[in-house]
Amino acid sequence: MERGAPTTLLAACLLAALLAAVGVPPAAAGAGLARLVAPPSVCRHQTDLGASRTVRERAMRCMSGYARERRGLAPLRRSRPLDRAARHKAADIVRCGEFSHEACGRPFTYWVERFGYTRGGCWSAGENIAWGTGSLGSVRQIFVAWIHSPEHRRNILAPEFDDLGVALRSGVLEGHPGARVWVQDFGGRC
Repeated sequence: MERGAPTTLLAACLLAALLAAVGVPPAAAGAGLARLVAPPSVCRHQTDLGASRTVRERAMRCMSGYARERRGLAPLRRSRPLDRAARHKAADIVRCGEFSHEACGRPFTYWVERFGYTRGGCWSAGENIAWGTGSLGSVRQIFVAWIHSPEHRRNILAPEFDDLGVALRSGVLEGHPGARVWVQDFGGRC
């Protein structure tokens, strides 16, 4: 599979269409999502806005791992190339003031490819981005928003993804000083 983002988004759209076609209401489809969110005793610092960037990124990895474990999926491995890609995507979003998977006019996979994750043939990729100010930019609030969004949840729980990169960047975004921009880059190899 190449260019995993369109496939990932298509899969999420197809799942939503399938659920609608068989008459599953959205609330029922989302039932039980709270059990995918780790309690603070499991993933520490998820609400701690004063913790270092590294500590909060670790907490975000923990949240993703917890959700996958609850669904019986293998944990995602930390990937240095995907960490670097996520860091640069978050920086692009802040620098260009453009909250987009294609911030600064770069394709979604630009940094994933640039840092070598795609070398060696068959690969897939996905990306979650989010931002918030104050407590809305905390690990917990961002993760809860992602887990309640079908497309974002699909990336977190996709069995074809094996690797994860996480980044947090603070800055001014859309006129809001102190915005916390989060990026998760997911990857898998065939």
